[in-house]
Amino acid sequence: MNQISPLAFVHPEAKLGDNNIIGPFCYIDRNTVLGNNNVLQNSVTINYGARIGSDNEIFPGASLSTKPQDLKFKGEDTVCEIGNNNSIRENVTISRGTASKGTTIVGNGNLLMENMHVAHDCVIGNGCIIGNSTKFAGEVVVDDYAIISATCLFHQFCHVGSYIMFQGGSRTSQDIPPYVIAGKEPVRYAGVNIIGLRRRGFSNETIQLIHEAYRLLYSKGVLAEGIEEIRKNLPECDEINNIINFVQNSKRGIIR
Repeated sequence: MNQISPLAFVHPEAKLGDNNIIGPFCYIDRNTVLGNNNVLQNSVTINYGARIGSDNEIFPGASLSTKPQDLKFKGEDTVCEIGNNNSIRENVTISRGTASKGTTIVGNGNLLMENMHVAHDCVIGNGCIIGNSTKFAGEVVVDDYAIISATCLFHQFCHVGSYIMFQGGSRTSQDIPPYVIAGKEPVRYAGVNIIGLRRRGFSNETIQLIHEAYRLLYSKGVLAEGIEEIRKNLPECDEINNIINFVQNSKRGIIR
């Protein structure tokens, strides 16, 4: 049975699972789906098009599946998909998609800290930690287990690789490749995220391979030449392939 405060509004067309707690002054619009065991503290807004999984905790002032802040948006029927086991803190805003992709996605097990923003058509992976007041412009992609500090800014269409650490107060208009630490002004490569990788169970041998891959990649003025050096000198493995594929598929270019 759901526990719904008499001071909350739940649209009769909203679809709620079981054992949800809906606090006072929450607003749940039509065309929304809420799974099981979610906790919505007071003053949470679930807007049209939200698709929310189970076991999430959403804190006061959060507004999910908001109308995109994009002048090209003409009222298309789009959605915002949020997975399971997320902690979405105070005043977080997540927009729904536009005609470009149709969906904004937040995966599972993420911590989205106070006052951060996920714009239209973004894709946030699993296990990410996003710091206070960080802002993602439209269609940013963040891969799994990225750690992004507070008050960071990401240009639209940026791609953030998995297992990275991004320094607080930084901003980027380029892609951040996987497994690295990035920061300073302007943002640049600052080494391999050794501590983060060890915490996630990467062996010292794999970390050394990643370190060597970036040494070879950045040793050349042309990234394609660095990739060839990696292929010639390092054994093939998932992590090396991930680095190569990320760099080759980068649309905005990677940080240097």
